[in-house]
Amino acid sequence: MKKVHTHVLRVLHKWLGLIIGIQLLLWTLSGAMMAILPMEEVAGGEAREPTPVQLVLESDQWPQVVRQLSDTTITSVSLRPLLDRPVFELTTDGGTRLFDATTAAPITIDAQLAARIASVAYPERPRVDRVEQLGELTLPVRDHQLPIWRVDFADEKNSSYYVSGSTGAVLQRRNDTWRVFDFFWMLHIMDYAERTSFNHPLIWMFGLAAVWLAITGVWLLFRTGWRSDFKTLKGRRHAVGPELQ
Repeated sequence: MKKVHTHVLRVLHKWLGLIIGIQLLLWTLSGAMMAILPMEEVAGGEAREPTPVQLVLESDQWPQVVRQLSDTTITSVSLRPLLDRPVFELTTDGGTRLFDATTAAPITIDAQLAARIASVAYPERPRVDRVEQLGELTLPVRDHQLPIWRVDFADEKNSSYYVSGSTGAVLQRRNDTWRVFDFFWMLHIMDYAERTSFNHPLIWMFGLAAVWLAITGVWLLFRTGWRSDFKTLKGRRHAVGPELQ
């Protein structure tokens, strides 16, 4: 019975070792690739410095903005630049609103404005290939909220800039280097859906399996491995001994 149990354990150890070995190879390969890829390119490459905008207003348009939102609760207000003009960014119970701080006119982030914002943020100013409003969150902007505009550029890196449809902020700058990095990141953390968590049942299972593999490997080494090695070594000594005499 002990031989049967040992045989079963050896078979399980062998096949589980193959599976764990493949995953260890993927962990090593993905880790090496993520270390090799330049992080500046992964982050989207060099970014253009924003043009300074005068935020000291000659006339106060704030009362006109308030009158337009008389039926809306305003929870926060900030004055910031948007391209070449100052804007009021308001957080309300209905979402984020933008107003031109010099005219009090409401600002809508449409396709044309999103393309302009993305183009100004790109240092090389390549041609805009396509502008698309996302219908759902995709992997490049999985940590953000809709509405979002995707602006694709006709450059050698296949760059895509993602512009918030609420604030006009550039949320993410993605390119082929990031897409390669994200693929190997997925392999490394074994999160094949969201690619955000390295603390999930699948990786727990592989971790526990690796521990079991190490324990059974040590047991099998003492149970069968060394005995056969000693027998082989002893046989060789007996074979060599008479020749030396």
